[in-house]
Amino acid sequence: MKNLIKFSAISVLVIATMAFTIQAVKRAPQKGQWVSLFDGKTLKGWHGYNKTGIVKNWDIEDGALVCLGAAKDASGGDIVTDKKFANFELKWEWKVNKGSNSGVMYHVQEGPKWHAPYETGPEYQIIDDVNFPEKLEDWQKAGADYAMHTANDQKTLKPVGEWNTSRIVFNHGHVEHWLNGKKIVEFTAWDADWNKKRAEGKWKDYPDYGKAKTGEIALQDHGDKAFYRHIMIKEL
Repeated sequence: MKNLIKFSAISVLVIATMAFTIQAVKRAPQKGQWVSLFDGKTLKGWHGYNKTGIVKNWDIEDGALVCLGAAKDASGGDIVTDKKFANFELKWEWKVNKGSNSGVMYHVQEGPKWHAPYETGPEYQIIDDVNFPEKLEDWQKAGADYAMHTANDQKTLKPVGEWNTSRIVFNHGHVEHWLNGKKIVEFTAWDADWNKKRAEGKWKDYPDYGKAKTGEIALQDHGDKAFYRHIMIKEL
C-alpha cells in the first residue's frame, strides 16, 4: 500500500512537471514569432540606459510610450530593453510634436565605458523634418541610418501629430529601414562602404560604434516629446 501511495505521488509530480513544462514552452517566444516589447500600460521590459530604478522621464498616455523630453541633451534620458537582440525584425508606430527629435537604436551596449546608446548603437532617426528649428542634412532626417545612410525618394513622412509606421530589419548584416510601407534605406553592415563611412564621418571618434552584433534596443530622449506604440520584434 505504501509503495502504491508513493508511486501515485510520483506520478502526480511527473504529470504536474510535464504540464508546467508544456505551458512554459507555449509561453516562451519562439524564433520567427512576433513578440511585444511594450504592453501599452507599463514600462515592463525597459530600464534607463546605464541605470536602475524607476524611469521618470517616460510615461504612458493612451496606450503609447511617451518621451517627456526631460533630457537636457542627447544623452541621459534614453531607455533600453532588458533583453538583447542579434538578428531581428523590429516594427513600431511613432509620432512627434512640432520640431521634436528622437531615435530608435539597436545593438546598444551598456557599461561605464559609454555615456549614451548612440556611442555603440546604429540609429533609425525619428525627427520632424519640416519644422525642426535648425537646417537638417539628409543623414539627419527621419528614417535615415543616422550619420551613415540617407533615405531614398520612396520616403513619405506623415504630418506632425499623425502616426508613422516604421520597421528595421537586421539579418546577419543586411539592414533595411522601412517607413509607412516603403523601403527607404538598405545597406550591408561591416562591408567596405560601411567601414569607409564610419571611419570618415561622425563616428570616427567613437571606436565602438556599430561593431556589436547583439545588444539592446534603445529609445532616445533628445529633450523633445515623442510617442511610440505597438512596438513588436521578431528574432530571425
